[in-house]
Amino acid sequence: MGRKRILSGMRPTGKLHIGHYVGALENWVKLQNDYDSFHLIADYHVLTTSLDTSGIYDNTIEMIIDWLSTGLDPAKSPFFRQSQIKEHTELFLIYTMLITTARLERNPTVKDQIRELNIDNVIFGHLGYPVLQAADILLYKGDAVPVGEDQVPHVEITREIARKFNQQYGIVFPEPEPLLTAFSRLQGLDGNSKMSKSLNNTVLLSDSPDIVGQKLRKAVTDPQKLRKNDPGRPEVCLVFTYQKKFNPLEVNEIEENCRSGALGCVDCKAKCSAGINRFLAPILEKRNYYENNRNEVLDVLNDGETKARAVAKETMEEVRQKMKFG
Repeated sequence: MGRKRILSGMRPTGKLHIGHYVGALENWVKLQNDYDSFHLIADYHVLTTSLDTSGIYDNTIEMIIDWLSTGLDPAKSPFFRQSQIKEHTELFLIYTMLITTARLERNPTVKDQIRELNIDNVIFGHLGYPVLQAADILLYKGDAVPVGEDQVPHVEITREIARKFNQQYGIVFPEPEPLLTAFSRLQGLDGNSKMSKSLNNTVLLSDSPDIVGQKLRKAVTDPQKLRKNDPGRPEVCLVFTYQKKFNPLEVNEIEENCRSGALGCVDCKAKCSAGINRFLAPILEKRNYYENNRNEVLDVLNDGETKARAVAKETMEEVRQKMKFG
C-alpha cells in the first residue's frame, strides 16, 4: 500500500512571516517525508475577499521563494497554482450541486471570517469557498489535510461532499481526515492575536537582522514591568512566547530572570532578536540564492503544475465515467 496523500495550500500574499512558518510551513516540511504532498497556491481564493488581481503573480513568486527557503522540497511536494489547473473549477461546479446554501451558512469558520473582515454583503464565492477547497483537496484524492482547529469545519464539509458523491455515483473520493497540527498561532508584535501584514505587526522570513531588531524593540511586553528591576510576568508577555520558540535552550533562564527582575525588557528583546536571527540566517541565505535565480523558481512551478495537471486529469476522467458523462 502506497503512502497517504495530503493537500496543503496558501493564498498568495507575497513574502511570508514567522507566523506562517510556525503555523504551517514547519509542519509541512516534516510531513513531506511521510506523505505524498501537494502544495497549492490558492490564487482563485483571493477573489473571495478582493477582486484586485494585479499583484497575484508577483506575490506567488515571493511566496514560492519562501517555501523553498524554509525547506519544502518540490521533488517531494509539487507546487502549483489553482488557476492553472482547469479541473479545479470543473470539480467545484459539480460539488456545488451536492450541498445546500443552508449548510454553507452554518459554517462557523466563514461566519468568523465575515465578522473579522466586517463584510456586509457576502458574495456567492465567499460563501462557497469551502466547496472550492473541497475540490482542491479531493481532486488529488487527499487522505488527510493538515489544519488548525479553526479549519476543521471545512474538512467536515469536504468529507460530506465526498460521501454524497460516492453514494450518488460510485466511490471515487476518500473522506479526508483533519491532520491537526500541534502548534499555537504566534501573536503579532502589537499583541494582536493574529500576526498579519495588513496589521503591520509581523517579522518577515525575509527581514534582515537590523530590521528584526528594530521590530522587536517595539514589541509589547508585560505592562506592569516598567523598569529593569521590576519583577515580570512571562505568562502575559508577548516576547516570552517568541522566546519559547526561538530560544528554547535559554527559556528557563529567561523566565527565572524575568520574574526576579534581573532581566530587563530591553535585554530580553535583544535576546529574542538574536534567536530569531539565528533561525532566519539559513533561510535568508537560500532566499538570496533564489532571488538571484528566479528561472529556477519558475522551473519549480512549471514542473509542479505538470505533475498536478496529470493527477487532476486522471481524477476528472474517473469522475466523468462515474457520472456517465464520458
